[in-house]
Amino acid sequence: MFLSLAAVCALFPACAAQTGGNGGGQTASESPQGGEGEENVAEKIVIEVNGAEFTATLAETDAARAFAQMLPMTLSMRELNGNEKYCYLDETLPTDAVLPEQISCGDLMLFGDSCIVLFYEDFTTSYRYTPIGAADDPEGLAAALGGGDVTVTFRIG
Repeated sequence: MFLSLAAVCALFPACAAQTGGNGGGQTASESPQGGEGEENVAEKIVIEVNGAEFTATLAETDAARAFAQMLPMTLSMRELNGNEKYCYLDETLPTDAVLPEQISCGDLMLFGDSCIVLFYEDFTTSYRYTPIGAADDPEGLAAALGGGDVTVTFRIG
């Protein structure tokens, strides 16, 4: 069974409220790194939440490269399903969605073309995502993210 992004947003009204402005999406502290035309793509990023830092390795996808070019970035991420935090970006990223079947704690994925999802539990899925990266050692990530909405900073590591 396939649900479109619009159908998912209809099921989860908080999802629709994340688009645009500072209404829980991207914050004003974001600033893309100047590259002077060079394709200096990072392999590692840092995910910072509630004072804890987690190093993550970026996937070899266009979405991951585009995401890295947007860093540093601080997002207000919403809780969903007791296993993930998500935030809709104001910009779209390239997609190449796959069916991972198994999600692992620390996976950083793109749902649709603008929804960043950080998973903090292992589970099976029937949804398609474009990989962005994964925490190298996600121990403590679930505790750091907590049970509600949270502010997460992503930066080049």
